[in-house]
Amino acid sequence: MSQLSHRHVELFRALMLAGSATRAAELLRTSQPTVSRELARLERMLGLALFERVRGRLRPTAQALALYEEVRRSYTGLERVAAAAARLRAFHDGQLAVIALPAFSHSILPGACRRFHARHPDASVSVENQESPVLEEWLSAQRYDLGLTERDAAPAGTRLETLLEVDEVCVLPAGHPLLARRAIALQDLAGQAFVCLSPSDPYRLQIDAAFAELGVAPRPVAETPTAVSVCAFVRQGLGAAIVNPLTALDFAGPHLHLRPLTRSFPFRVGMVFPEHRPANSLAADFRVALQEEVRAMRAALARQVSA
Repeated sequence: MSQLSHRHVELFRALMLAGSATRAAELLRTSQPTVSRELARLERMLGLALFERVRGRLRPTAQALALYEEVRRSYTGLERVAAAAARLRAFHDGQLAVIALPAFSHSILPGACRRFHARHPDASVSVENQESPVLEEWLSAQRYDLGLTERDAAPAGTRLETLLEVDEVCVLPAGHPLLARRAIALQDLAGQAFVCLSPSDPYRLQIDAAFAELGVAPRPVAETPTAVSVCAFVRQGLGAAIVNPLTALDFAGPHLHLRPLTRSFPFRVGMVFPEHRPANSLAADFRVALQEEVRAMRAALARQVSA
């Protein structure tokens, strides 16, 4: 069998996309007889009937459909490379790759990106969401210029810098009797309808241990895996909850209110920088944008918990 060339693959792809030799010829900027001749040669070379001729149209056979799946995957890879090159041309001021816990993509990162783009309007920020411990593994692999994590220790091959340390807060729905209190003690939640994080969540484990230590038993009404969904449940009036203050701040409004707790459950956000990845000069400015955004969020949080 003769060697299959890239031109043969292009011809086959054009025929699959166009459905006729005439339209394929237009795509390839050649003539219809040339396409028909090359198709016949390709079918002889492969020993396969790739198309049935039906009323001037080319209907792909089962073998052609199977072959096209392989061709499509190959072209997808090439198109991704081309798209990446286009992004590099468009964002001539550079690109920054950031990975973060999903919660940070709707709390810290949007405002930080706004501040960053005010300084670098032509730069591109690519944000990847990932949960621990995969997030820390990918940071150790030096795949990103900067990461945001809740872990206290730096992943291998990285440097950790504290961005924020605040306490978890109590969130209450509109009309809840505990809104009369300036701060909520864990004992105040005894017997109260309570929305919980998943049993394996590290914050849930801390909170449950504190309740058990005090002999306090809230009344669980719902269990859900993220602080976002916890706040959504609370906003619907299902009960109180204890969550991180950044997510709580996103949901604060007439149907969800924040109160500080008299007991501290620290919530930490750390910035992670790779030690073996080529330095990206944009990372330093993004770090500043994150710090500015966190200062603004601290001020907003102080207003909300005292409202």
